[in-house]
Amino acid sequence: MPYIHFTDEQKLRANSVDLVEFLRRQGEKLIPSGRDKRLASDHSITVRGSEWYDHEAEEGGGPISFVQTFYGLSYPEAVTRLLGGEKGEVYQPAQKKEQEEPKEFALPPANQTMRRVYAYLLQQRHISREILNTFAQKGLIYESRELSTDKTKEYHNAVFVGTDEHGVARHAHKRGIYTQGKSYRGNVEGCDPRCSFHWVGASDRLYVFEAPIDLLAFLTLYPEDWQRHSYVALCGTAEHAMLWMLEQNPKLQKIILCLDHDAAGIEAEGRLTDILREHGYTQVASLRSINKDWDEDLKEQHGLEAQPPEEHPQLIVAGMICERIGAKCKEVRPEQAAYQIPRLLQQYQHNLHWGRFEQAMERMETMSALALSVVLRECRQMGSILTEEQGALFLKSRIHPHQNRGSLKTRATEIGMEFQSILAKDGMEGIRTDVEKKAAASAWLELAISCAKVPVKYEADELKRQQKEEKAQRETSQAMA
Repeated sequence: MPYIHFTDEQKLRANSVDLVEFLRRQGEKLIPSGRDKRLASDHSITVRGSEWYDHEAEEGGGPISFVQTFYGLSYPEAVTRLLGGEKGEVYQPAQKKEQEEPKEFALPPANQTMRRVYAYLLQQRHISREILNTFAQKGLIYESRELSTDKTKEYHNAVFVGTDEHGVARHAHKRGIYTQGKSYRGNVEGCDPRCSFHWVGASDRLYVFEAPIDLLAFLTLYPEDWQRHSYVALCGTAEHAMLWMLEQNPKLQKIILCLDHDAAGIEAEGRLTDILREHGYTQVASLRSINKDWDEDLKEQHGLEAQPPEEHPQLIVAGMICERIGAKCKEVRPEQAAYQIPRLLQQYQHNLHWGRFEQAMERMETMSALALSVVLRECRQMGSILTEEQGALFLKSRIHPHQNRGSLKTRATEIGMEFQSILAKDGMEGIRTDVEKKAAASAWLELAISCAKVPVKYEADELKRQQKEEKAQRETSQAMA
């Protein structure tokens, strides 16, 4: 999308849209969840007014970031849609919440000793004593001693401190050190999210983690010359601390994303990679743990049972679906794409309306195959011979879960607009140049990808639902045993 200048008033208006109203107009079903609304299509996401939060990925924000994340749009595309876009719809701003006085940040009171924290991190988490000493001596890790509101209970937490460019503490992440039940973890109120727990070295490498313990576990696993490099724990998956580190240290040019090996981590990895590239960073790599995260790898190294990795459901089903699309390429004729796709799109909407999801997905796969067949034809005319199998593999490589989160209902409108744009360009008279042929092939390829994403999202959601049901059945069986 070409550069669009938005005024401050337009940006403010777009970021004030009532997300509940916006989503209902998009055809999304919303479920009451306390004071919030939960998306029926993705129960991990809740919205209230102009704010959203993804409880699985531990990230959230306003309407612009929501439309970027959920619909896979760029910033200008997201703002355009929220301001009305091509449909000319006007979305109402959310009612303003009563402004609360922001709490001033303060580090939790320190305990006189670090006995409990050392015991927890060394014995339970298997962190290297040398590495723990290094952070503790700089005041970046300590043990807190806090009283409950009624002052009847005493709490001790491991505190991971983040400082600003002057070495002043601006962030603190607390982690419960008790081993019974689910331990507490969270950021202290008033934190500056940019100044999360980190280490600054002299090299050009920055390693990015989700949690402080992941960072420490990685250093324990790979301790050689570790102090030369830079590290940051996001305390979630938001990009603020990573971007602040890069802004403060221009020498950092090689970014290695070391996020959790699960669905949320895989999505965050793709999203952060896009953000880094938008900021001009080209040397971005990913490093995944063998198990679910680096601490689980450390547990396995000590002979303990480790939590296995979780592959993203979309990546599990994408190969099979793209293979089917490649096989259909051999059955369809590219010259029929222009008039068959509108009919198939209409059938998709009809089947979706009546709950015939399997038939709807079959129509979308056929549309993808038709668009892909046009791409292969265009390539042949330009002298590049690609097989249907190669086309399917390329299609699979372009399925990125973090860009495939939209509603099934809204896809028809988006794909219809994409198709009309292609027809308008293809209808131009005259002999096409090689540049125009490449542009046409690229546009048809994007359409094939858009269509393929729909059954991938549907089958991945079905797989997640099935996995949750099986997990619930196992837990019920264990409870009754």
